[in-house]
Amino acid sequence: MNIRVNHDPEPGLYIVATPIGNLGDLSTRARQVLEQADMIACEDSRVTGGLLHHLGFKRPLVRYDDHAKPADRERLIHAALQGPVALVSDAGTPLISDPGYRLVREARAAGVAIHSVPGPSALIVALTLAGLPTDRFYFHGFLPNKAGARDKDIAALAAIPATLVFYESAKRIAACLSALHLGLGDREAAVVREISKKFEETRTGTLSELASFYAESTPKGEIVLVIGPPLADTGEADEAAVAAALAEALATMPPGKAAGEVAKRFGLDRKALYARIMAERANDG
Repeated sequence: MNIRVNHDPEPGLYIVATPIGNLGDLSTRARQVLEQADMIACEDSRVTGGLLHHLGFKRPLVRYDDHAKPADRERLIHAALQGPVALVSDAGTPLISDPGYRLVREARAAGVAIHSVPGPSALIVALTLAGLPTDRFYFHGFLPNKAGARDKDIAALAAIPATLVFYESAKRIAACLSALHLGLGDREAAVVREISKKFEETRTGTLSELASFYAESTPKGEIVLVIGPPLADTGEADEAAVAAALAEALATMPPGKAAGEVAKRFGLDRKALYARIMAERANDG
């Protein structure tokens, strides 16, 4: 059922997007649902309480986060069968990098009507600001904290023919960029931070350039990292640069290792580069 402004929301679970910075980004429809909800499920009652205070009203708040138990979902589902229940995250669109999908899945199975009240999403906004291909993208959320697990994830992402999007913390961004450079090659990227806030910034460059910059300058605020697809997929790999890199690598490395290093640097296929090296050697012979 469609919700219209000035119409009371009917029973159901309402997935409500909230501002990620500028409070003016809250939609009229989102405000109406929040104001008329029987209860609001939120990650942090202090954050959501602050938003409601700004809006000028109070509603019952129920904590729902990564530590929620089945009984917590049962309570919300029972309430949503009787009246409107809103689900919010601390900022942005619920279910994006948070545990809300379990509640939605179980509520639907219980016969609860599910409604989305769309609005701000850091993931989508960052894609619009980065200036990188958006026809295909892969959202990975946060990379693991431990270096070994992080590098394993990055290796698995290297072949995906799409723009990659990550959430990252300010204190980890330099190490993350360095690891991504080593694992993906020197792709184009953008570090988008403090979206819709006073000090919003989008810094673009290659992964090596951004890693070098943030090694010397620790940023502040919430960060979304956007990385372009493998260079072979964009048609932007510079043939002269690839040839020069191969020649340099072959001066000190065997063909297999040289192919691997250059492939990683430019986001190219290692087997294809190795075949190219062997073909050129055969022609020279």
